[in-house]
Amino acid sequence: MGAGHAEPSGAAPPGRDPAMESGGLLDVLGVAAVVLDAEGRIALWSPQAEELFGYPAAEALGRPAARVLVDERHLELVLDLFARVMAGGGAWAGVFPVRRKDGSTLLAEFRNMRLEDEHGRYYALGLASDQATLRRLERDLALSLRLVEQSPIGLSLMDTDLRFVLVNPALERINGLPAAECLGRTVREALPFLDTGAIEAAMREVLATGTPLLNQFTTGRTPADPGVEHAWSGSFYRLEDPAHRVLGVAVSVVDVTEQHRAAAAASAARRRLTVIADASERIGTTLDLDLTARELADVLVPEFADIAAVDILEDVLTDSEPTTDRNRPALFRALAVKAAHPTPAAEAADPVGEIARYDASRLVARCARTGRPVLLARVTERDLPRIARDEEAVELLRQAGIHSYLAVPLRARGRVLGALDLKRARNEQPFDHDDVVLAGELAARAAVAIDNARWYQRQRHAALALQRHLLPGPPPQSPGLEVAYRYQPAPGVGEVGGDWFDVIPLSADRTALVVGDVMGSGINAAATMGQLRTAARTLAGLDLEPAAVLTHLDRITAGLGESIATCVYALYDPRHHRCRMASAGHLPPVHTRPGRPPALLDLPTGVPLGVGGIVFRDAPVDLLTGDELVFYTDGLVETRDHDIDVRLAALTDLLGGPRRSPEETCDLLLGALHHRGGNDDIALLVARVRPLPQATGAAGR
Repeated sequence: MGAGHAEPSGAAPPGRDPAMESGGLLDVLGVAAVVLDAEGRIALWSPQAEELFGYPAAEALGRPAARVLVDERHLELVLDLFARVMAGGGAWAGVFPVRRKDGSTLLAEFRNMRLEDEHGRYYALGLASDQATLRRLERDLALSLRLVEQSPIGLSLMDTDLRFVLVNPALERINGLPAAECLGRTVREALPFLDTGAIEAAMREVLATGTPLLNQFTTGRTPADPGVEHAWSGSFYRLEDPAHRVLGVAVSVVDVTEQHRAAAAASAARRRLTVIADASERIGTTLDLDLTARELADVLVPEFADIAAVDILEDVLTDSEPTTDRNRPALFRALAVKAAHPTPAAEAADPVGEIARYDASRLVARCARTGRPVLLARVTERDLPRIARDEEAVELLRQAGIHSYLAVPLRARGRVLGALDLKRARNEQPFDHDDVVLAGELAARAAVAIDNARWYQRQRHAALALQRHLLPGPPPQSPGLEVAYRYQPAPGVGEVGGDWFDVIPLSADRTALVVGDVMGSGINAAATMGQLRTAARTLAGLDLEPAAVLTHLDRITAGLGESIATCVYALYDPRHHRCRMASAGHLPPVHTRPGRPPALLDLPTGVPLGVGGIVFRDAPVDLLTGDELVFYTDGLVETRDHDIDVRLAALTDLLGGPRRSPEETCDLLLGALHHRGGNDDIALLVARVRPLPQATGAAGR
């Protein structure tokens, strides 16, 4: 603002008597007053004259001024000037050398004029001050005025009533107001676009304490640039004259809009990097489709959006061919919805797990069909029907105060899988193009994880279907045995594995019991398991001993490529009360007998199938009526957190409890030993010896 000036209000600060105030600037100038009569004699002599010239009043009064103060060289000139002033020739001003009492010469700035009293007598009044002091003050004043007018920093002076008395050009430009519209007004009256309450409170504090307040930050929109948010840094100082009289508050203002924008941009960039880093750690931690979608929503809320929804196209889940007609309705399945706070907008979202049908006019459908982001920085009343699913949802979004909307496609491997739907309500900042970029990057990362989970889920379902098809159905009625079994895929992410069991009826009432575990998981492991199970059934029909069966299975496994499996094979003959058993690197079965503690069978050591070059041996196991054999795979007892011996001891302890049926024993072991965090499947087979029917063979011992 151009330098503006207004007359000081003259109001004294509270608690101070104006009559008692010192002269301020006049005291600094030390203006001396001397009055001469018509003959040039000193008639009046002020204390300042005594201080300036060194003569006490007693030595000056009544004496010719020219003889007291003027050197002989200047006497004629002084008398001539005095005569002209007394003759009415006007006032005279200038610099003149004065002789002080101590003999030194002082250059004094004089103002001389003629006075007249009520009787028509004339006098000469001389006002004098030290020229050096006067010049110094003139320079200071000129410098101050130039600094105020030319400073690039906005400067203003507020009086003790906090009204503008000075505004410089820089502050005119900053405020977008001329000085005339500020002078005499308070900040609240002149600049209502600022946080006037905080500014006036700061000035009152400075006025009361005298302690400056520096770099006070504020933002607002000026009349000159109402569409842009500006930022300023202001400092406040109490202003006093040389006599310490409080004049008001000086204010300096610097426009820091660019620095504020740069800092805001840097802060936003740091937030974006934080969100991206957070997403890298939190999205795709598993191959669970729904969990991956929830992880994406959790990353975005509340830092980025108030509401986030992850919707996937139904044809992606069903592996149907994507439609190329952008005008056709789209079927979405909601995978995740996350809200930063309780809000009606959460009720407006599609319920998780349900299928919603939307025509092409809905923005999320347009996003998925075109594969391009949709940004509504400012949501209007007309936009709500294009965001919400129906009129009820429109009203809920209106109640929630949704003001900004963004949808970005979930694209992976060249196909749009669905859309990420984002809304802001309490977050006052609208979505912008930087947000589009960030949301797009997060959506791309999540889409790959979602697609991986989708492919994994499909492969897992196929492998599980294959494995269930290859596993035996209900166990056959084996002579002399009561059999129960369980198969359980790994929980959660659970890869389908190659665990299997079999109960094979043979001639002469014999039964072969097989439990095995192909290393690895997925379709390959399930397919290998199916081949080994078929081979084991074929070999069992050849009346081979258990060791011979494992030898042939070892050779077959080696021929299947890089496959390794463990297996335990038992052959039970109820007519002769004989059981022979061989192991290929498998965990030992448990033998239980009423009245005795359960025991792990100590079978001859054998290496897993597929290693080759090892001779397998079998061993007899003495069985009585009521005895049980418990076969299992490592998924039942192995965990990352416990030693295998501890887990095997837990298994035998459970089997040493009250007597249960084989079916109940299966349920007990799975319920007590199954580890929720495990990533392996489980095969479990329990066989209890029972007497043969009399028509078939002799009773068990």
